[in-house]
Amino acid sequence: MFKYATLTKPGNRPINEDSIGVAENGNNMCFVLCDGLGGHGMGDVASSLVKDVFVNEFVTTDEFSSFLDKTFVAAQEMLIADQEARHVQTKMKTTCVALISDDKVFRIGHVGDSRLYIFNRNKVYKRTLDHSVPQMLVMSREIKESEIRNHPERSTLMRSMGVEWETPQYELMKPVPMRKCQAFLLCSDGFWELILEEEMCSLLKNSSSPEEWLEEMEKVVLKNGKDKNMDNYSAIAVWCK
Repeated sequence: MFKYATLTKPGNRPINEDSIGVAENGNNMCFVLCDGLGGHGMGDVASSLVKDVFVNEFVTTDEFSSFLDKTFVAAQEMLIADQEARHVQTKMKTTCVALISDDKVFRIGHVGDSRLYIFNRNKVYKRTLDHSVPQMLVMSREIKESEIRNHPERSTLMRSMGVEWETPQYELMKPVPMRKCQAFLLCSDGFWELILEEEMCSLLKNSSSPEEWLEEMEKVVLKNGKDKNMDNYSAIAVWCK
């Protein structure tokens, strides 16, 4: 039912702090992408830990409807425990975005500014909203959506994993019927900052496979990132039909 392709590169950074994972359980699948926060240190350890929790839990679960709720909480608890064991409570932070199939619907959850785009008829149908300062400013109508990519506080997050939660900080999207989905794109900010939604859609329309779509999008990312200190960039392209 699904075809997919994955990509994760360090960009111009010495360490790739992004992690991506794919897992199967019967006819259902889980896709997860995490972007470790480099400014805090040990982001690669945090993103890998959270990714592993999602992948390992998915292959054995039999309760898909509650999977995201339970796994975000479990991953957060394990991350906090690992911080304490290593005595690095100020380090090991990460974003996370996850997509799972559940019979006739898709379930989506995220925390931070790693995004998930839903495409239908070669157009963006929905996307997750970043837990960032610029996104908050868009929602309060202080700046335009188009200003997010170049905003001076683009990397300032309001929510992430690895920070103590008084209440759960992840956000779940209302389940999306499979019939409304053509494709998905999960991506870190190092990817989506360097390609516009219009370009994603145009390349989707003209691609014959998720591999080709991802390859063509990467060309745009590299072109727009030329002569810049490119961040790690990662993406998972999923086709439903």
